[in-house]
Amino acid sequence: MKQLGVLDSAFINLELPGTPQHIGGLGIYDPSTAPGGFVRFKSVIAGFERRLRRTPQFRARLQQVPGGIDRPYWIIDEDFDLEFHVRHIALPAPGDWRQLCIQVARLHARALDFSRPLWEAWIIEGLDNVPGLPRGSFAIYGKLHHALFDGAGGQVFVDALHDLAPVPVEEAPAGAQDRLYADEALGEVQMLGRAAMHQLVNGVDVAQGMLRAGGEIARMLLGHGEDGGKSLLASAPRTRFNEPVGPRRSFEAASFALADFRALRNASGARLNTLALTVIGGALRRYLGARAELPERALNAAIPLDLRRRRADSGDTNQVGTVYLSLHTDLADPLQRLEAVRRGADGARERGARYPLVDTMKLAGLLPPALVRAAGEFYAAHGLTRRMPLVTSTVVANAAGPEIPLYCAGARLVRYHGLGPLSPGMGIYHTVFSCNDTLTISVVADRERMPDPAFYRECLEESFAELRDAL
Repeated sequence: MKQLGVLDSAFINLELPGTPQHIGGLGIYDPSTAPGGFVRFKSVIAGFERRLRRTPQFRARLQQVPGGIDRPYWIIDEDFDLEFHVRHIALPAPGDWRQLCIQVARLHARALDFSRPLWEAWIIEGLDNVPGLPRGSFAIYGKLHHALFDGAGGQVFVDALHDLAPVPVEEAPAGAQDRLYADEALGEVQMLGRAAMHQLVNGVDVAQGMLRAGGEIARMLLGHGEDGGKSLLASAPRTRFNEPVGPRRSFEAASFALADFRALRNASGARLNTLALTVIGGALRRYLGARAELPERALNAAIPLDLRRRRADSGDTNQVGTVYLSLHTDLADPLQRLEAVRRGADGARERGARYPLVDTMKLAGLLPPALVRAAGEFYAAHGLTRRMPLVTSTVVANAAGPEIPLYCAGARLVRYHGLGPLSPGMGIYHTVFSCNDTLTISVVADRERMPDPAFYRECLEESFAELRDAL
């Protein structure tokens, strides 16, 4: 048994019926590289089975502490059933992109089964009318709980699904890692005894965490906004995406040639992530403007920050903080918006190394799970997001994907899209991902807040074209 880390436990505690806390990915594959140019479902299953032997996290399930008074434990599931986790479906004719997006949105909206290891994968066939894909292509949508991996650690999930060649070299299993999860079995009395000890320690940690979190928030509220200006969070306007989040999702993605983004980088001197943020700001401006809902003040974005190289290793699977950045949706000119976003991004990188907002999340993992869940359910049920003074317009997660070809059952990965979780007061999440000479900007949203995701994809494409033409 291995007890969850503080941040890992926070994502378990923050799981609510309408806002499950799993992350996901959608890979699309060309089977022409597989032996015989065809892939069978049993070949995909065999590949999963062979690769997952080396990653015990995918065979570990939660063991809750009685009464929910302490962080849960991971324990190897002796009844692990791979075919429960890997499933096979097909799109009906005509099998186009819109159908795939609707299917992925439905799958992403469903919570994981907490009695089993916290991940699932769906092989989706029938992608016969998706532009740019050869006939016979298939997709794999996978989701895993945020407690297992953060965005940076999620690379393990990509590694677990893929080989480096169409016909992989057989690898010996690395079962020694199982000891991390099975070196000790604890009974209920022992877990309760440990819980009592942890509560004493956690009391001090909670007090310290509240002081640190209060200090971080105060620094933002008292003028640590961009360029020393007014706080981003204190001045951020509310939009349709800050309404209470429901259980349904919408999904879309825009794909761009990575070479085009690199050309913009060479022309402007801006980083790829800065360019993507500028495109997203322009898309939100277009989308809300089309509904006469564009606020005069600029929207902002929460940017997850990997802390592995910035702080001492906490031992948590999740080692992530958050910095905030204005998207400057108040600026119509794309070049002015790009320069403003670049100034803010440079400042955010510098400030983020000193105090990323992480201790507020830790509080959700330090407090007793039963208490955090009760508070979260009350918060969501009563729509308290409308009364909170701090507003996040969206989350924008950035991930650099593999720069080498990857294969699943011999089929080559040609496109990949990331999907993130929503929270009760934040109903839109962007993921920027580069892979195979393609940069994708994917969006998950509350379906009530974004019932027309295809239109938002057009906004992303038009925002990119506007920036490209201006540069």
